[in-house]
Amino acid sequence: MTDRIHETIDTGPMSRFQVVAVLICITLNMLDGFDVLVMAFTASDVAKEWGLSGAEVGILLSAGLFGMAAGSMFLAPFADRFGRRALILTCLILITVGMLLSSAATGPKMLGALRVLTGIGIGGMLASLNVITGEYSSNRWRSAAISMQATGYPIGATIGGIIAAWLIVRFGWRSVFLFGGVVSALMIPFVLSRLPESLDFLLARRPQGALDKLNHLLRKMQRETVTELPRIEDVAVPHARLVDLFRGGWAGSTLLIWTSFFMVMLGFYFVLSWTPRLLVAAGMSTQQGITGGVLLNIGGIIGGSVFAWLSMKGPLKGLASLSMLLTVVALVAYGYFSGTLGFAFVLALLSGIFIFASMVSLYAITPALYPAAVRTTGMGWAIGVGRLGAILAPLLAGVLVDGGWQAGQLYYLYAIPLAVAMLAVRGLRVR
Repeated sequence: MTDRIHETIDTGPMSRFQVVAVLICITLNMLDGFDVLVMAFTASDVAKEWGLSGAEVGILLSAGLFGMAAGSMFLAPFADRFGRRALILTCLILITVGMLLSSAATGPKMLGALRVLTGIGIGGMLASLNVITGEYSSNRWRSAAISMQATGYPIGATIGGIIAAWLIVRFGWRSVFLFGGVVSALMIPFVLSRLPESLDFLLARRPQGALDKLNHLLRKMQRETVTELPRIEDVAVPHARLVDLFRGGWAGSTLLIWTSFFMVMLGFYFVLSWTPRLLVAAGMSTQQGITGGVLLNIGGIIGGSVFAWLSMKGPLKGLASLSMLLTVVALVAYGYFSGTLGFAFVLALLSGIFIFASMVSLYAITPALYPAAVRTTGMGWAIGVGRLGAILAPLLAGVLVDGGWQAGQLYYLYAIPLAVAMLAVRGLRVR
């Protein structure tokens, strides 16, 4: 019966209800793109108001990323117990509260704590968004839907950056956090009224009224209803452990993909977090610094979309290696021309294209490394290890800025991890 329910979704046309569910997930990911980078957009003005050092700015930039890692590891698993939709709502409330209170922060410690809170909400929500997008998409549109959801991140950051530049000039940096909190709050009623619960959660966990809820969703999708739930043994999903990633000949690939994620995220989050601040330090205005950040994310939209298209025509490993090599070239060139406005903007766009393509490539490659029984665990741990690099990137850059490092030197340094990631990817055995 479970196979029949999934088959009707996989092979049939997508109903309006399914399309709306996917669009809500994409929109929530756009909010995440804005929320994650809001500190990068406001860093220069926050540092000026409170007289912060580079290391202190680095801590604020890493605080949200630390929260994301904590949310992914400790909050996201509750979705298996209480439901994807319930967790998304909880996380959305955390994001809203964190953003609104951030607009009233009285000092860096308070702001840092609130950035952690906001990050916990973001990290806890992302996995559930991916699950719902995949479950409510047909086979024909699933890859496109998941790609559009991933691309929602740079779209949200791009739109958010444009709005942030306008708000900061007119109302100050606090207005950017206030705007983010209001928009997050406005999404709550849409999630309550339009976002469905995970089908697999209803089938596997059997909450009270599961059969009625399942049939309600099937009717909304214009699918045939069922008279009873399938046997629980037919829907149970094997629980893989960390140790399973090092058995069956997967140990080498596990270590290599962990290395790749760590190194790519180390460079990725340095570029996204510090570029606006470093452009301002090089003599540009706050608006010009944010423009550089926006161009990075516009490049991300292009890079993610182009990689998704190319991945249907060429080998993933080769495309990933090429993306990382081009990122190294772009970052070195960006470091050399970072003080020249025209070149800096062009290279920001190119850096965004290649570094986002590098990130998307790892998400595409990882599922091909493992069989189905350990695939989710393999992806989860790879992302988790990568987030350690994401947390380290802004902190290390802040310490180096205080030590007298110039923008060009930082970009040269952070090009090295992409070269290491390229070598690690070359060693992978893609199934």
